[in-house]
Amino acid sequence: MTKKRILLVATGGTIASKEEGNGLSPALSGEELTRYVPEVADLATLDVKQPMNIDSTNMRPSDWLRVARTIMESYDDYDGFVVLHGTDTMAYTAAALSYLIQHSPKPIVLTGSQRPMASAFTDAKLNLYQSVLYATDDDARDVSIAFGGIVIAGTRARKQRTMSFNAFTSVNFPPLAYIRTDRIVRSAPFAHARKADGSRGQTADRPVVYDKLDPRVFALKLTPGLDSRIFSALAPSYDAVILETFGIGGIPEQGETGPCFQDAIYSWVDSGRIAVMTTQVPEEGLDLGVYEVGRAYANHPGILRGADMTPEAIVAKTMWALGQTRDVAEVENLFNCEINHDRSPFE
Repeated sequence: MTKKRILLVATGGTIASKEEGNGLSPALSGEELTRYVPEVADLATLDVKQPMNIDSTNMRPSDWLRVARTIMESYDDYDGFVVLHGTDTMAYTAAALSYLIQHSPKPIVLTGSQRPMASAFTDAKLNLYQSVLYATDDDARDVSIAFGGIVIAGTRARKQRTMSFNAFTSVNFPPLAYIRTDRIVRSAPFAHARKADGSRGQTADRPVVYDKLDPRVFALKLTPGLDSRIFSALAPSYDAVILETFGIGGIPEQGETGPCFQDAIYSWVDSGRIAVMTTQVPEEGLDLGVYEVGRAYANHPGILRGADMTPEAIVAKTMWALGQTRDVAEVENLFNCEINHDRSPFE
């Protein structure tokens, strides 16, 4: 059987890092990383492209676009793609790629490691091997993260642990699959992968691709006593604010000083900007209709609801939606579409 062709897109991160006197920093190239795991040659014919070699802390929306372009420039030449990435912002990049390259019939798999490839006790070798394995699977598609033996939809991942090898968790959605050394075990709902169905314009062999983002998006976490005038301070620099509310959707009626929060938020969206409501609680999502302190925002134009989406997916999706249009109604339509399992259809 002819081996599949996989493109490895190396971007840096811990997996590529070495200690050179000032702390870990990316030093190894993608080609050098593959030489540590010669077993991948048995899985696929592997080529490497390296658009950057950075700590993922320095990853920006413009870099997401570079990674997406790198993939799409070679999309027709390969059967799948593996993106090597630092763990700290991997969930943001996976979400961004889910919106920039939608309904991909070919898998785009992100991975990295908690310890450098050259470390004696690294997790990098198995993560790289299993990511290539998953990228060669006939049923794999769309954007995902394969890390620590678990495969997570690209919009549902969150880094949960800073040091342990099982760094990522799937938030409010089941993992797509588990990888047991060299065997893929799919979760029951995904035992047979969803095929391209022609919706939203895609064809059987091509994804729907976007190349614009609006990075002027600010994530604001409510804290007791926060001054509501923060909205007027943010207005000159940002087109959207993502408000991480208390609990299931609680927003204070009055700050310590300044206008009440309702006036400040209404003024923000009535000026043509976007506000997205989510919760700072990690699991189970938002419902603005439960408490009086949230219900006033449930149906106001320009106020979007993050439902059970991850904060990382909300940031990336808001940037993507605003990159396509400035029309508030159309932004809302784009934001509310389910893409790569990013939100549950309960609203």
